[in-house]
Amino acid sequence: MSTTSEFRFTFTSHTQHTDLSSAHLTAEDMGLPADINIECKLQTLRGGKQQGSKLITLTVGDKTLRVVPTRAMAILDATRGELRYGWDSPVKEVVHPSFINQEASGGLGWLDGFNEMVARCGYQWAGHPGEDNGEMLTLHGRIQNTPADDVVLIVEQEPPYRVTLKGRVDEKRFKFTNFEVHTELSLTPDEPYIHIKDTLHNLSNYDNTYQAIYHNNFGSPILEQGATLHVAGTQVSPFNEYAIQGLHEWDQMPAPTEGFDEMVFNVLALEDEDGMSHALMKNAAGDAAIEVSWSNSTLPVLTIWKNTDTVEQGYVVGIEPGTSFAYNRKHQRDLGLVPTIKGKSSKTFHVRFGLLTDNEAIDASQAKIEAIQRTPMLLSNNPLVQL
Repeated sequence: MSTTSEFRFTFTSHTQHTDLSSAHLTAEDMGLPADINIECKLQTLRGGKQQGSKLITLTVGDKTLRVVPTRAMAILDATRGELRYGWDSPVKEVVHPSFINQEASGGLGWLDGFNEMVARCGYQWAGHPGEDNGEMLTLHGRIQNTPADDVVLIVEQEPPYRVTLKGRVDEKRFKFTNFEVHTELSLTPDEPYIHIKDTLHNLSNYDNTYQAIYHNNFGSPILEQGATLHVAGTQVSPFNEYAIQGLHEWDQMPAPTEGFDEMVFNVLALEDEDGMSHALMKNAAGDAAIEVSWSNSTLPVLTIWKNTDTVEQGYVVGIEPGTSFAYNRKHQRDLGLVPTIKGKSSKTFHVRFGLLTDNEAIDASQAKIEAIQRTPMLLSNNPLVQL
């Protein structure tokens, strides 16, 4: 068994308070050979609405990730070599949750901080704002605007020198919810993959409903006119009446288009022999792509969010596996998409990102998806929910 080194960035805990404003760990600090390219920096941001936000910059091999502990361990963006994965939101700051009012604008305040490559939605609810059984639900739940605690970097001392960044995010409210989400992000120097393993713990004695959507967002340079999306599934349907007009081009990416607004599509994805579903978005030349893979058993549905508006407005596509689609929770019970977690139990979600930068790896990913798609996918003109 490989030995490990642990480096704890505990911002607050039940037994102590450690206010780390900065740290810089090199491979030597981690006990690794000098030729292993692993480095970790912690910063506390200053000025504007990012005042007090924590930012971890983690380099492992040819990959660099920027992770935001103050925003539920979100991945702000990632690079592999010269290629950046993420998108350019009009929101430029790493906004601290204290500056977010989720109830603003009819429950759309979540958007005031939205600029990440990976944003978690949930876990009491996810999806569009609105009332459900007398409760006002804001957009995409509370977790993304909750700071993490017990942030720990774990570095294996032997090949493949796996690096794991862990955190704990609490979602608790007296009389309502007693959730803890234990996040785990891991990668190695030699692989093009980022692995996320999140475990939702219901510490209550009572059963509770939950929802989760992994809002994974990608813009230029992968997103461009002629870029294509590849998903194996049984059915794709429009989210609403507006999306019907784009149904037959749901997997084709246009250039930035003024007035496009957003089109959303619901996909019932197929899984491979290992229980994983896959989506691939590749650029027009086919030499750069993002592969998103996820555990179908706990994230059974996929939302595709095409927001191919102007660059200034936010030119981006979301590839979003979840327990549920993006409808308000009240619309999803009849779809069987409001699952229950039993008291004193847990659910685990696996998501993997392939940062693919060569034709061979991209062609192999597309061939894998085509092999899963044994029969043509059904295009349904009917939204699952009449809004």
